[in-house]
Amino acid sequence: MARECNIDSRGKFLRLLGGSISLTMGLVAVTLMYAEIVPDNWFTISSTIGLFGGGALGIYEGWSGWCIARAMGIWTPI
Repeated sequence: MARECNIDSRGKFLRLLGGSISLTMGLVAVTLMYAEIVPDNWFTISSTIGLFGGGALGIYEGWSGWCIARAMGIWTPI
């Protein structure tokens, strides 16, 4: 099944921006854990993985123009 573009340029921009911010915050979290400023317990590690995963998904959606939530029928305002 081929993916069709289902978001406009404004939605693409916001997904790219949000994904980039999420990846940047993931890098900050990894740096803080590496410098031992924050503890590396299950919560911080799972949050960091979530930041990287969500950021990568947002960048993919913004780049391809295909939103997984819209493909499932969920209405998104942008």
